[in-house]
Amino acid sequence: MLKPLLARLHAPVYRRRLSVLTELILPHLRDGDTILDVGCGAGTLGAALHSQAHARGMDVRVEGLERFPRGGEPIPVTPYDGKSFPFANQSFDLVIVADVLHHESQPEALLRECIRVSKRRVAIKDHQLWGPLAKMRVSLIDWAANAPYGVECLYRYNTPLQWESALRDLRLTPVALHRSINLYPVGFNFLFGRRLQYLAICRVPSSLEENAGAL
Repeated sequence: MLKPLLARLHAPVYRRRLSVLTELILPHLRDGDTILDVGCGAGTLGAALHSQAHARGMDVRVEGLERFPRGGEPIPVTPYDGKSFPFANQSFDLVIVADVLHHESQPEALLRECIRVSKRRVAIKDHQLWGPLAKMRVSLIDWAANAPYGVECLYRYNTPLQWESALRDLRLTPVALHRSINLYPVGFNFLFGRRLQYLAICRVPSSLEENAGAL
């Protein structure tokens, strides 16, 4: 009984999340881009980006990557072993990893794979611990969002300083950094949005733009 109830309660929250993330990522797309959504789940974020990019006159290609594809996703989804991505270096213009890293036992290894297959940008959406009872609030929304789908929660989240350190260690340069996001409807956003949400859209160290700037 609990899981179906959580899924119904989560639906309007997820719709708002999808809309906000799409609007934040869209300005970083270019006509002809190839996009990989790592840990894409049902593929809805990738599909929304494809739809909105097309509405703005951009022809983009979106794919997903999942350990256990669900089937019937609105974008092509490739399965993988949870370690190495089955793609060559610099296969995609933009790689998205949205609310996936805090479920990973080795998040840095996953991020390194994201960087390896990206030629220009990596978009990292996750949680951050900021404010009173931050871990308790993040853990609650994390559990509520994932329990209906049987996704394991590790309840490990970065502070803002830990995010800064992670980006620096991986030589990722933020071109857009959102440390507070109105991600959810008003009531939910007060408790679980704003400074508990983090989005960094980063230039990868091997990007053509960086190389050109060094010439």
